[in-house]
Amino acid sequence: MKIEPIKSSLFWRNSSRLTIALLLTIFSLAASQTAEAEGYSLIINGKSIHERQPKKGSFNEKNWGLGLQYDYDIYKGYWQPYLTTSIFKDSYERNSFYAGGGIMRRFSLDNLYEDFHFSAGIVGFVMTRKDHRNRRPFLGALPAFTIGTDKVAFNISYVPEVQPKLIPLWFIQLKISFENFN
Repeated sequence: MKIEPIKSSLFWRNSSRLTIALLLTIFSLAASQTAEAEGYSLIINGKSIHERQPKKGSFNEKNWGLGLQYDYDIYKGYWQPYLTTSIFKDSYERNSFYAGGGIMRRFSLDNLYEDFHFSAGIVGFVMTRKDHRNRRPFLGALPAFTIGTDKVAFNISYVPEVQPKLIPLWFIQLKISFENFN
């Protein structure tokens, strides 16, 4: 008689509900802290640009979704660590979720506009996707960029080609500081 290991498939089947509950909890906590909104930003996912389309059909490039980012104080004049979480419609129009953090090197562009900056760095994350191991979480790290001000900016990530089926793409988010709502 062969003994099968216990699988937590119920957990993975309900991961979308858990993801939504987690995001709602984070937003509720952030909203209750409006007097201390410094560092918190609303993330609006909206666009991906694939370097090419699949052989059959096309990818969804309208990746709508919401998230939250917390930027820590800038360290040693130009290093900014951050935490981020989000849910969005992926290239196959399925909900995907990630949570993670990273660090960016900030370059001031004040000569163009006051408080204007460009940042480049890395984001590490845990993600779930239906088309990858049936929603089982996986780890990843990507190059990440930000351009804008402390109040409004664009976050941009580059996803390189990963065989056998991931086509390279640019993923773009709008980042709006909660300080704008005080």
